[in-house]
This record gives sequence, structure tokens and C-alpha cells, in this order.
Amino acid sequence: QIQLAESGGGTVQAGGSLRLSCTAPGRTFSNYAMGWFRRAPGKRREFVGVVSWSGDSTYYADSLKGRFTISRDNAKNLVYLQMNNLKPEDTAVYYCAAGPYFGPSASVEGAFHYWGEGTLVTVSS
Repeated sequence: QIQLAESGGGTVQAGGSLRLSCTAPGRTFSNYAMGWFRRAPGKRREFVGVVSWSGDSTYYADSLKGRFTISRDNAKNLVYLQMNNLKPEDTAVYYCAAGPYFGPSASVEGAFHYWGEGTLVTVSS
């Protein structure tokens, strides 16, 4: 079992950028694909993207391609979510998650076994 902890959330103006981090202490970090999800106020949690075990491949929700980038550093047990050109509709709690799958099959919550508690991102207009 691994424990995940997100950081980097906050308030940013529309058009700005923010980078979220997720740490997962332990020696098994590289055994997992790492995903990001978000839950906007009053909405269900939705898939943002996932990075493969080695970090050489990524897969994103179509609506977020080009603005969001996921990367990881296995030496530091960190995964990142770089968010650019943020919009008010990006306001949400962002969660990182760890699981065994990568690609389209990893675009659902059930594909992930471990979750962080989330970090709030607020985008003001």
C-alpha cells in the first residue's frame, strides 16, 4: 500500500499557470501508473490524465490536451501536473492516484487503487 499526498494548489487568475505535485514515499512508486483526476463543485470526479510507469508516455482527457501536462520523477517519487492557461472552469479539487493500468483503460476511477486527499485549485476570472 502507498500513501499519496498532493501539494501546490491555490488561487490563480484566469490565464495563469500552476504546477501540482504528488509524492508517494516508498520503493514501489515506479511500479504504478500515476493519474490525476479532478472534482469541480457540484460535479463528479473526472479524469485528467495518466503517466506511464517509466514516465515516457502520457494519456489525457481530450478536453485538456495542450493545456495540461503530466510528468514524473521516479528518483524523487514525485508526479507533477502542469496546468497552463487556466480557466475558471478548471476550479476543482485535484487528486493524484496510483494504479496498474495506463492508457484509455486508466481513464476511470476504478482503474486506480490508491488516492490522495486532494488539493484545491481556484481559478478567478
